[in-house]
Amino acid sequence: MPSIAPYCSCNIYLLLACLITGSFAGDPYVFFDWTVSYRTASPLGVKQQVIGIDGQFPGPILNVTTNWNVVVNVKNDLDEPFLITWNGVQHRKNSWQDGVLGTNCPIPAGWNWTYQFQVKDQIGSFFYFPSLNFHRAAGGYGGIIINNRDVIPLPFTVPDGDVALLISDWYTKSHKELRKDVENGKDLGVPDGVLINGFGPYRYDEALVRGGITYQIINVEPGKTYRFRVHNVGISTSLNFRIQNHNLLLVETEGSYTVQQNYTNMDIHVGQSYSFLVTMDQTASNDYYIVASPRYVNSSKASGVAILHYSNSQGPASGPLPDPPNEYDTYFSMNQARSIRWNVSAGAARPNPQGSFKYGEITVTDVYVIANRPAELIDGKWRTTLNGISYLPPSTPIKLAQQYNIPGVYKLDFPKALMNRPPKVDTSLINGTFKGFMEIIFQNNDTTVQSYHMDGYAFFVVGMDFGVWTENSRGTYNKWDGVARSTTQVFPGAWTAILASLDNTGIWNLRAQNLDSWYLGQEVYLSIMNPEIDKSEVLLPDNTIYCGVLSSLQKDQARRFSFSGASSVASLSRTFLVMLVITLHGALLR
Repeated sequence: MPSIAPYCSCNIYLLLACLITGSFAGDPYVFFDWTVSYRTASPLGVKQQVIGIDGQFPGPILNVTTNWNVVVNVKNDLDEPFLITWNGVQHRKNSWQDGVLGTNCPIPAGWNWTYQFQVKDQIGSFFYFPSLNFHRAAGGYGGIIINNRDVIPLPFTVPDGDVALLISDWYTKSHKELRKDVENGKDLGVPDGVLINGFGPYRYDEALVRGGITYQIINVEPGKTYRFRVHNVGISTSLNFRIQNHNLLLVETEGSYTVQQNYTNMDIHVGQSYSFLVTMDQTASNDYYIVASPRYVNSSKASGVAILHYSNSQGPASGPLPDPPNEYDTYFSMNQARSIRWNVSAGAARPNPQGSFKYGEITVTDVYVIANRPAELIDGKWRTTLNGISYLPPSTPIKLAQQYNIPGVYKLDFPKALMNRPPKVDTSLINGTFKGFMEIIFQNNDTTVQSYHMDGYAFFVVGMDFGVWTENSRGTYNKWDGVARSTTQVFPGAWTAILASLDNTGIWNLRAQNLDSWYLGQEVYLSIMNPEIDKSEVLLPDNTIYCGVLSSLQKDQARRFSFSGASSVASLSRTFLVMLVITLHGALLR
C-alpha cells in the first residue's frame, strides 16, 4: 500500500510528534504507548481471561512504512514478567530490541519499557506477540504492516482495501493451566476452537457451534480487490485458510513478493504470514464463509468461521463450509509449499529487484543439520531438544553478558549435527561467521508439523522432502527463486533446508514457533559478531533493564520513557523535541 502519514498513538501530542517527524531531515519517528493487561472475553462462549493491549484483543495493528523509526512504550499491567517480540521484523544490527530472553531482561509486572527500532529496508506483513510464560496462548498479539515507500512500486495494482486476519487455535484453559500441562508432559490436545481476529465462529452448524458467539464480519464492495494479510498467531496448530467461492492470489509472504499464483486454499503453519489479493467477483446472492480449519487434527468442531459480506448481499451465508484438502494426502501441503516462489523481478524495499541477490551462487561456509525430538524426561523434567540440547535461558541475557564480558553464561559449542550422547540441558550457542553463508537443515523427528523461525533474518527456503536428509538431497534444491521468509514449516518425518546470509550482527533467536516445543527448550541463539569495530551496530540502550548478575545496575524505570536511539540517528534538536513530547505526555498520564 502507499505510504501513510506518520501516526502518533496519543492524539494529545500528535502536533509535537509530527513536528519532530516533519521539521528535520531524516527518517520519520512514530510513537505508540501500549498498556498490556488482562481482560475478560468469551470468544468461544465461555468467559476467560485474555491478554489485551490498550484493552484490545487482538492488539492494535502497527502500520508503518519502511525506514521509519518505531518507538513503542510498553507498560506491563500483568501479574507476570512480560516481553513482546516482533516476528519477522529484522532490527538491523539492533538485537537489543528483539524482545526475547536471550537479549532482553523481562519487563517486571507494573513496569514499562520502551522499544525503539527502525524497520530498515523491509516491506510486507508481519506480527508481534508475547515471548514469555506461554502468554501467546492468551493473546497479546497483533499485526504489523510495513508499507513500501512511494518510490518503490508495488508489483500489482494498488488494492482497494487492506484486511488483516489473525487466525489462531484457541483453548478455554488459561495460559497458566496450559503452561503447567506442558511442564507435566501433557499434550495440548485438540484446540477448543479457532479464532479469527479474536472472535469465535459464525454459527454455520447449530449442532457444532453454540449460540450467542460473536463472529467477525468483513464488509466489502462488489467488483473491488482487497489485500488480505493472514497470520497464524496460534500456538501449535497448522490451519487451512479459504474463502468460499473466491480465489486467493498469493502476492507476498513475510516481506517477500512471490510469483503470483491463485490458490483455492492455503495451509498456514504456526508463525507464518501471507498476503492474498481477493477480488469480489461473485453475484452476492448471499454472504460467503471465511474459514480457518485445523490440519492434521481430527476435530470438526474447531473450525474458525468469519463472514465476507458484500454491500449488495441478498442474504446470510448458508450450506456446508468449503471443503478442506484431503486430510490423508500427506503430499498436498508439501507440494503447495514447494509451489511458493520468489518474484525475482519485483522491487523490494530498496530500489532494486528482489532477485538481484543471487543466493544460489554463494559458497556455503557453515552447515548445520538440526534434528528435533519429541518431549522427553531429562533430569526429571519434560524437555524438548535440538541436536540433543534443550536450551536453558540464563538469568543474565546472552547479549548483556556479551556486552559486559561476563564469563560462564553461555558456550559457543552448539553441535553441527545430532551427537551420539544422552540429551542434556545447556546454554549452547551457534557461533556464526559474520558475512558467512549458512545452510541449515531442519530434520523433524516428531509426529506433528513443526515451524522454525529465525529472528533478525529472512532466509531462503531451498528444499523440503520426506525422509532423512543426505548430502545427495542438495541436488533437489531450488537455487534460483526459493522464497525468502522468516518462518518455515517442517513436516513430520521430513526435512526442510534453508540458506541464510549472516550479515546482521547481534544475538539472534532460532526457535520452534510451536509454543509447547519452544517452551520446553527447542531453541538456540546465533552469535554473529563483526571481528572489526562496527560503528553502525546499535549501542547498549540507556533504558536497558538489568537482571541476573547485573541486577545491581538496575535503577527504577517504572513509567520511565527513554528514546536512546534518537541521539544516535538524529540531531540534538530532534532529541530535545522528543524529550519535550515525552515530558508533556508523562505529565498528562499522571
